[in-house]
Amino acid sequence: MGMGKELCQDFPEAAAIFKRADEALGFSLSTLCFEGPEEELNLTANTQPAVLTTSLACLEVLRSVGGPVPFALAGHSLGEYSALVAAGSLEFEDAVRLVRKRGQYMQEAVPLGEGGMAAVMGLASGAVVEVCRKASELGVIEAVNLNCPGQVVVAGDMAGLKAVEPLLKEAGARRFVPLPVSAPFHSSLMIPAGDRLAGDLDHVVIGDPKIPVVANVSADLVLTGGEVKDSLIRQVYSPVRWEETILRLLSLGSEIFIEVGPGKVLGGLIKKISREVLISNVEDRATLEKVLALTREVS
Repeated sequence: MGMGKELCQDFPEAAAIFKRADEALGFSLSTLCFEGPEEELNLTANTQPAVLTTSLACLEVLRSVGGPVPFALAGHSLGEYSALVAAGSLEFEDAVRLVRKRGQYMQEAVPLGEGGMAAVMGLASGAVVEVCRKASELGVIEAVNLNCPGQVVVAGDMAGLKAVEPLLKEAGARRFVPLPVSAPFHSSLMIPAGDRLAGDLDHVVIGDPKIPVVANVSADLVLTGGEVKDSLIRQVYSPVRWEETILRLLSLGSEIFIEVGPGKVLGGLIKKISREVLISNVEDRATLEKVLALTREVS
């Protein structure tokens, strides 16, 4: 709660993005972001447009002060929409309406309390996938966020989550941490949500990205509007291949990663994937100034 507020007070470019979101959605998303209530902000149908809007507000501020221009982009799950707006593939208003519907569809695909997610620490992704395969005899359970070495998120129904925990610990996992989320995102239980989102994507203009974007589902470049559409549908019910995505960006020559939006979780994951790159983030004035100083230093 409070994300984006400082930048909106200091930069008209950020305030303009929040105003466009409020008008596109037909309610005051900006008030929800800045003042809460937190329990409303944490509902995924609100969280998704809120994070997207804050991320794009941060990006507009970065652009307005002559910040670095990216040569490639990627986003984790919801963040892929921010990347596609930044790449000129999606219009902001279309994206903010899409992600609100995406959140609604994902929540409605599995009734509250019937599914969830958990982080698995200290076990290789291949081992987690294999353990999930064994546990799936007792319920739905899948590896859905392949985040970095030693961190994988699993998702499924409650029977699957209960069955997989002891098997993961037996296989050597150090920790199994249930996550405070409202649905088993990126699992096959989300297929109905993907089908519903496909209908909405049919009515949106999706252009070819003007800046290369690495997609979650393939960990490779999406080059056309058709590829973007297909990747966004499959992304709802497919694993986020984040570690492979970062390795693909490294193969393209990425040396500096700037996380744009609330928080710096992705920067932490990238550090575990490569120690050779520079990492920074933009979410308020202080972090903005650090990014500008970093880019001046390396240029």
